[in-house]
Amino acid sequence: MARKTRKVTIVGSGLVGAACAYSMINQSVCDEIIMVDRTFDRAVAQALDLSHCMDFTSTRTKVHAGYLEDCRDVDVVVLTAGANPKQGQTRLDVLEEAEKITRDIVTRIMNSGFDGVFVVAANPVDIVTYIVREVSGFPRHKVIGTGTSLDSARLKTLLSDVFSIDPRSVNGYALGEHGESQFVAWSHVTIGGKPMLQILEQHKERFKDVDLDEIARKTKDAGWEIFTRKGNTQFGIGNALAYIVRSILNDDHKIIAISVILEGEYGQTGVCVGVPAIIGEGGILEVLELNLTPEEQRKFDHSCVILRRAIESLPGLG
Repeated sequence: MARKTRKVTIVGSGLVGAACAYSMINQSVCDEIIMVDRTFDRAVAQALDLSHCMDFTSTRTKVHAGYLEDCRDVDVVVLTAGANPKQGQTRLDVLEEAEKITRDIVTRIMNSGFDGVFVVAANPVDIVTYIVREVSGFPRHKVIGTGTSLDSARLKTLLSDVFSIDPRSVNGYALGEHGESQFVAWSHVTIGGKPMLQILEQHKERFKDVDLDEIARKTKDAGWEIFTRKGNTQFGIGNALAYIVRSILNDDHKIIAISVILEGEYGQTGVCVGVPAIIGEGGILEVLELNLTPEEQRKFDHSCVILRRAIESLPGLG
């Protein structure tokens, strides 16, 4: 019996798109990758470069350049093309440019007959994800933003240094905007299944120098630290994208902090924001609603206000 070919289109063949493709190839996530870019020669070059990895991987992934019109029969479209903030700007400062780019791309993809799942990494990711949903007309479960998935991974890495453990033994989330108003839900951070706040309370002397506000700040600013030092971020977000796509194609039911449009969860409706959700075949299977403390809920609401105002500032959405 013939096996269905798992196909992914990556729109944007720059550093993030290439890192995503490279991660998917090395993790055997799919069978075929189509690289798309406004500069076709760059898409061709990236596809050629990536195809030369195959002799050194466990499985073969076909990689080639293509166009937005080739998305008709792909399972997942990964959207990395967008507007990049310059030094001193926030992710929200490039919103208008990002909207124009996104509308054009998504309209052309939908005209191809695409009926798979969108995975969005273009910034400002929460609002771009909202735009993709509006333009595509898809139900919310088929439009996923990377949200605070990478921020949560950065949090785990920072905590792994504090507690001298593997980051994968830490469970916890940064929530809200992938940007300045994000926050850490400390009440839900666990180390090996034990609440982290309880560990700090029981070992006050050992962890007396732990500053949770500073860890939260470093979590939020990690991307900018990388950006200011080398001009881009690519590997972390590339791997996050591969992780999300793999959970979709393999029906893994991974719980990941992603951008999703809320429909009453956390007391919010009509705003796209980073929260944990179960990801599997078809996209978002369920949004998990954490029991936040009053202070965490206040921070979450504040983040939603900022994102909603940004959405309302755009003529086509407000």
